[in-house]
Amino acid sequence: MAVGLSAANFADKVLNHMLRAVASTAPAGNFIKLHVGDPGSTGTANPSSVTARPAATFAASSSGSCSLTGTLPSWPSWAGTNGEVVTHISVWDASTAGTFLYSAALTASKTVNTGDSLTLNTLTFGLTPLAA
Repeated sequence: MAVGLSAANFADKVLNHMLRAVASTAPAGNFIKLHVGDPGSTGTANPSSVTARPAATFAASSSGSCSLTGTLPSWPSWAGTNGEVVTHISVWDASTAGTFLYSAALTASKTVNTGDSLTLNTLTFGLTPLAA
């Protein structure tokens, strides 16, 4: 399974909203879950030992993309498995339980040890191609 949009929970809703005028409700928020491998099609595979899902806030879209803004999602003072290698994230609409929206691989994996702090510095979501 490659990372990407949840077909049922995200992609189909956006397409039906935009192309078929089917109303949909925006997620209440975006919350980041860490993974030690590909999260899979349901966003639940290979979870990190840390279960906290900090909120992610995005700036207004411009030129077909939006990026993180404000307080960046972070996991201060790592209390999970020592030496855990974080490789992926999944994004959910709630801080616990909720609905899986999409997943992504980190640009570089990160080994986290007890007491370390981990911050997601960048996350950009874009729609392409754009008409020029």
